[in-house]
Amino acid sequence: MGGRPSSPLDKQQQQHLRDQVEALLRNFLPQYRVQLAASVLQQISRELVPQELAGCQLLHSKKLPRVREHQGPLTQLRGHPPQWQPTFCVLRGNGHLEWFSHREEYENGGRPLGSTALTGYAVLTSQREYLHLLDTLCPDSSGDHTQEEPDPLLETPVNFPLFLQHPFRRHLCLSAATAEAQRAWRLALQGGIRLRGTVLQRSQAPAAHAFLEAVRLYRQHRGHFGHDDLTLGSDAEVLTAVLMRELLPALRAQTQPGLRGAGRARAWAWTELLDAVHAAVLAGASAGLRAFQPEKDELLAALERTIRPDVDQMMRLRGRVAGKLQTQVRGPLESCLRRKVDAQLPRVSQTLLSIVEAALAAVQTLLAQGMDRLCRHLRANPSGARLRREVYSFGEMPWDPELMQTCFREAERSRGRLEQLVVPFGFLGARSLVFGAQDLAQQLMADAVATFLQLADQCLTRALDCNQAAQQLEKVRGRVLKKFQSDSGSAQRRFVRGWQLCIFLPFVLSQLEPRCRAELLEFEGDVLAVGSPALTIEGIYEDVIRGVLLQRIDGELKKALSASDVSCTLDGCSEVAWDQAGADEETEAQRGTCPKQPGSCTEVQPLCPLLPPRMLRS
Repeated sequence: MGGRPSSPLDKQQQQHLRDQVEALLRNFLPQYRVQLAASVLQQISRELVPQELAGCQLLHSKKLPRVREHQGPLTQLRGHPPQWQPTFCVLRGNGHLEWFSHREEYENGGRPLGSTALTGYAVLTSQREYLHLLDTLCPDSSGDHTQEEPDPLLETPVNFPLFLQHPFRRHLCLSAATAEAQRAWRLALQGGIRLRGTVLQRSQAPAAHAFLEAVRLYRQHRGHFGHDDLTLGSDAEVLTAVLMRELLPALRAQTQPGLRGAGRARAWAWTELLDAVHAAVLAGASAGLRAFQPEKDELLAALERTIRPDVDQMMRLRGRVAGKLQTQVRGPLESCLRRKVDAQLPRVSQTLLSIVEAALAAVQTLLAQGMDRLCRHLRANPSGARLRREVYSFGEMPWDPELMQTCFREAERSRGRLEQLVVPFGFLGARSLVFGAQDLAQQLMADAVATFLQLADQCLTRALDCNQAAQQLEKVRGRVLKKFQSDSGSAQRRFVRGWQLCIFLPFVLSQLEPRCRAELLEFEGDVLAVGSPALTIEGIYEDVIRGVLLQRIDGELKKALSASDVSCTLDGCSEVAWDQAGADEETEAQRGTCPKQPGSCTEVQPLCPLLPPRMLRS
């Protein structure tokens, strides 16, 4: 779309990129192996040590997070030279967008003209905002809009645009026919972007947690301490983003001066070049991780066999070394916290709490309205078909982008204020944080809906008339809301606590470098004597820092909670000494291990078949 780069990737450039990917994997995979061992040890230790966690009240929904498939006609800017052409777009449930020349081609099973995973994209609906973005991509030509070829973006004003922008990929320029279609597509695309982005954060697998920790440490060893949105996406996509960020300065210096065109045409050419580089890097990273998969599977199995018999000895050694380290670093650590962190903790705590509180309050409102609507329809003695539709709509509430937008928008409201507060700490993960709040809202809605349908099926019998059944549902409504409020309070605390660690822990570690790290050599021999990769002196050191920081965070969190409607206890927030940051994964893991309610089952049974026949007249 727009002018092509004067020099597409040749064989030498492709080989250079393969070499860069191989170098990345050589440096990354050893760190990944260490973190796999640490995650297995962490998992086993959690199994053996009683966890004083408040049990979840809601049933855990078995439905996997998904995007509601969306399709329809749009206009797309494509071709060389680019032109606005009719297209038929399909957003798949896995967050992939496909486009066809027309609907019949899709319905007949034809191959799409193109497709893309939505990971890392952002949706813009303002043409002026998008053009301004283009003007910033090639700074040397910013403001110079003299075109060597027609600029369709300027010549054809777009009434209902959908610009999909990516920092390392070709942009997609789409347009809807109406404002309503534009809104529906925007919400659907944003849902796909979030689903693709948080796949690792939502995972309960030790390997996913190990991968994210390995990426953090890989970047930390290169001087990048702050949490970053680079960790959004699959493992291959994350590694690709990490390498693209490293390659970008050299790419810009070496290739931008030779791009054809001027102004925005050069910017489009730049995005096409980036897209080619991104595709080559992604292919290499995917191949490297696939090749590592058999070794990873064998390693996890071997770690389980070797760590479990010696876990008690490892934990005792870890405790002794941690005690000595804490004595060594407490002075500089306390000084750092007093000078750099304590003053900002209250404001960051309150801002995080306001983000998640507002989103979950909106979920509770929608949930109550949905349950009330079912009760009203049941009391009015509707037709069986109508009631079945209402039950189906209620069950789909968590995956309805229009309905859930109320909750998702609340999670976005304080993003600007939060970014201002955390910039001094090097935190660049505001998008990940907002996605985490939105994922949490969606999961709690899904759990509450599953719980309501399950309890309703247990209490409704064929002996009840419509009024009696409605009264039973109203009692279930009250029980579900109480359960939701309990789980919501625990989830808010975990969310705030986890993201405070993401914000402050990397900053504190950076402030203590290299003074405290130099003292680690004194204790390294004790750890190496164990002979297991699961224990490292660096890992114990970070656990010590994390533990002291958590004391500060918990104290401030109690104050913030006491000023809100959330219970000020920290039930459900207890952490073993080395619990890692990552609120989303922790929340899901805790919910996943919650004891089920009596009578629970794997799949929620449908409500309608258990209603009395006279309540389902056709």
